[in-house]
Amino acid sequence: MAGDDHAKFKNDQGVPEIRIGVKEFKCAGASAPHDHPHVYLDMGAADTILCPYCATLFRYDDRLGPREADPPDCVFSDIIDD
Repeated sequence: MAGDDHAKFKNDQGVPEIRIGVKEFKCAGASAPHDHPHVYLDMGAADTILCPYCATLFRYDDRLGPREADPPDCVFSDIIDD
């Protein structure tokens, strides 16, 4: 979606939990071609949410910035290097 500014996260390592610094984001599953639809998730008042596609548990961590994750390589980027 053009103009979409939500942070995206992926789980190439297959870790059971990813800590992130936002409560509204998109999960991509894994890097292409193993990704799933980039689904919008909103934790609301909760501190955790489970992705309905890949079952990754995302946990809000206020020590992280909006585009940070633990593990760090779970941040997804749409930017393609030439």
